[in-house]
Formats: sequence, structure tokens, C-alpha cells
Amino acid sequence: MINIILSGCNGKMGRVISEAAKCDETVKIVAGFDINTEKNFDYPVYSDFDDINAGANVVIDFSHPANLEKVLCYCTKNNVAAVIATTGLTGEQTSKIYEAAKKIPVFFSANMSLGVNLLVSLAKQASRVLEDNFDIEIVEKHHNQKIDAPSGTALMIADEINKELKESCEYVYDRHLSRQKRSKNEIGIHSIRGGNIVGEHTVIFAGNDEIIEITHKAASKEVFAVGSIRAAQFLSGKGAGLYNMQDIMNL
Repeated sequence: MINIILSGCNGKMGRVISEAAKCDETVKIVAGFDINTEKNFDYPVYSDFDDINAGANVVIDFSHPANLEKVLCYCTKNNVAAVIATTGLTGEQTSKIYEAAKKIPVFFSANMSLGVNLLVSLAKQASRVLEDNFDIEIVEKHHNQKIDAPSGTALMIADEINKELKESCEYVYDRHLSRQKRSKNEIGIHSIRGGNIVGEHTVIFAGNDEIIEITHKAASKEVFAVGSIRAAQFLSGKGAGLYNMQDIMNL
């Protein structure tokens, strides 16, 4: 049995993860962390990590960037693995994740969906084949309550594509600020916010007389919940280090 502390347990994703964990006999949420300490499931909820004494194997963090340092501090202090699924992190915060991974197992991904990470793999392969003759654009769509734009997933896709290119491309987010032709040395990233769109990402390879599109659409938040639980299971028995969804896909 893998014992989990769920950070952000009373948020939208926290509730979905709690429901998913109830259906998985290999995991158990033993405590939750949230500024809202309302008890909605059969585990205690704390507003301070220092008050938690639950004998956990892993912390799943699906909360807010402001909580990252608390999560990493708790995990490194208590030798507990961490699954970091919160988006909107700064470069400095990401560096802290890398530092923590030198001491504990850390699973870090901007998107916990297996399907999205398959999209990344396909986009990387397509980039290697098409880069000389195709322009690359990324379009992401999310619900109207999402704060960060572009999404962490869109940036992850762009970063992974960029690693495959012979020459590094710059990211262009807002074309109306510059009245000039699109250069070959760029990746356009576009954000759409509206309604209750769970999450949609499309990578467009636009060439002469042909267009290739790779798209992933999430129909519910459950795909991310299942992915985060799978990440927690993956970390069981792992040594200190930084892991991501590609490690699971390569099993």
C-alpha cells in the first residue's frame, strides 16, 4: 500500500484525485493539505505541513505555486517522495525542484496525462523530420478559470520540440505587437480561455501545400488524477532523482 499526502486536496483536482484513489486498492490518501481545512473525504486535512504526521510514502502536489517550497521542505525533511503536478512555476521554483531531486525521488511533469506525453513524443519525432520545411505552431485551450497562460503543458511541448531542432527557436506569444513576417526561427504559442474546456493542445506543422496536426483533448480531469496516482506508484522503491512521464512510457 502506498500512503499519499494530497496537497491541494480541496481544490478541483484534489477532489478528483481523492475519488480516483478510493477506487485503487494499491494507494491510500492518509492526509490532505489545503488552506480550506473542510473534511470532504475520510482523511484529515491540515493547513500547515508541520502538523502532518501521517507516515506517508509520497506527496502529490496539485495545489498552487506558492505552496511548492512547503511541499519540498516537508518531503526532503521526512525523506518522502514528491509528485509535482502544479503548473505556473517560475524558473527559480523549477530549480528548487531539481535541487530536491538530488535528495529524494521527484516526479515532475507539466501534464499528468499519458496521452499528452505521447503527443510530446510524436511531436518530437515530427520535428526531426519536418523542421527544414515546416513552421511550428502550438495552440492550447482551457477553461475560463485557468490563471496561467500559456499553459505549462504548451511550454513543455515547445521545450521538448526545441531540443530536437538543429537551431533553437524563440517563442512568440503575441503577434499583433510586431507587424512583420513570421520568421523560420520561431515557435508560435497561442492560448484560448473559455467555458469549461478541460484541456486541449494542438501542435501544427504548416508546410507548403500540406499541414500536419497532432491534437490531444482531455474530456475530464480524471485523466490527470489517474496519471498522478500512477506517478506515485512509479516512485515506489525509486532512489533520489528527477523522473517524468517519459520514464513511465519507457517501461
